[in-house]
Amino acid sequence: MRGKAAAVPREAPEVSVVIPCYNEQENVETIVAAVGDELQRAGVTYEIVLIDNASTDETVDLALALCAADSRVKLIANNRNYGQLRSPTYGIFQATGQAVIAMCADFQDPPSLLGVFIDKWKAGAPIVLGIGSGEGQQTSALHGLLRNTAYGFLNRFADYEVIPGATGFGIYDRKVVDELARWNEPEPFFRGMLVESGYAITLVPYERPRRAAGKSKNNWATLIRFGLSGLAASSKDLLRLPFYVAIAVGGLFGLTVLGAIIALVLGHGTGLWLIAMLIEIGFGLLFVFLGLMGEQVRLISERTRSTPLVIEKLRVNF
Repeated sequence: MRGKAAAVPREAPEVSVVIPCYNEQENVETIVAAVGDELQRAGVTYEIVLIDNASTDETVDLALALCAADSRVKLIANNRNYGQLRSPTYGIFQATGQAVIAMCADFQDPPSLLGVFIDKWKAGAPIVLGIGSGEGQQTSALHGLLRNTAYGFLNRFADYEVIPGATGFGIYDRKVVDELARWNEPEPFFRGMLVESGYAITLVPYERPRRAAGKSKNNWATLIRFGLSGLAASSKDLLRLPFYVAIAVGGLFGLTVLGAIIALVLGHGTGLWLIAMLIEIGFGLLFVFLGLMGEQVRLISERTRSTPLVIEKLRVNF
């Protein structure tokens, strides 16, 4: 099983905090210190799991020093970069706590919320998710437009509701983590899997700050890959969508042909241009949906191959 959950030791910590890292040398020491302070303030036993996605800076060396100083800090170092879906989810599945918190290393997921999440989990909530908003949520108007468009598309075609503003920052009960690990997803869209699981979700709104230090690792290519993988993993209706689009395009084509004939009869020369334009639009839509179906076929192939989520290069303090 590619995403098998870690065996829970007899004296498992109450809370595991999983922090994915990629070139976070400016943040890794301060985020571990801040998280440790909040967990001690919450009065829980804990572990902090750093999962490094093949950083090229000093992140791993700094993480090793943190592990040497405190056995509650643990490190998994991947042998290559496995992307933004597989690596964080693998870290969640390797955590041993009775509940698992996932958060980013750059302080855009505020450590000050950990106590709030833990209180709601102790009160019986199986899943608690932070819903971020504010200036740290987007870097440009175009980025915001694309984000909103993607959420709208996902909500229309996904098999379950997608929660805008939820990045996965939150706390998940052990039974939730174990259940999702059994699904054996090759590219787990974890925030979507949480909704699909059917467990009750408690939402906590917060103002999402800007990065504390360093540069964002997201560029347009990574965001597009992330969006395509999430959409392919969360929607079966996409397999039917080209059929519906073909019917709509066929109807428009019939109207355009009629309009072109009328234009030619009246002596206007725009009819053929209209037909050509519609054909180009139709082919464009065709290739978009063929690409999305190709993503789903690829996921089916990955499921049959039983590819592991990541291959570890190093594991410390486990």
